Amino acid sequence: MNELTDGLQELKITNRNNLQLNCVKKVVSFDNKEFILETNKGPVHIYGDNLELGSLDTINGNILINGKINGFDFLEKGNKTNHESIWTKLFK
Repeated sequence: MNELTDGLQELKITNRNNLQLNCVKKVVSFDNKEFILETNKGPVHIYGDNLELGSLDTINGNILINGKINGFDFLEKGNKTNHESIWTKLFK
């Protein structure tokens, strides 16, 4: 069994300052306000303030995000987030 594609997905938030997630296939986009990730269970949108990539293990699919975590959404494939990214705001 390949843990990245078939494994149990776990998301852990510690003190709203650190978020750990496994089974990450791809970082679609990120900035200091949001991360959009593709996981084995579908897209995940993480949003907050002063977000930064703490670590990324592309072999095992683990990611650590530091900063103030305000929330996250599990998205259906093809759906856009309700929160506007900085890129969306810039190119209006």
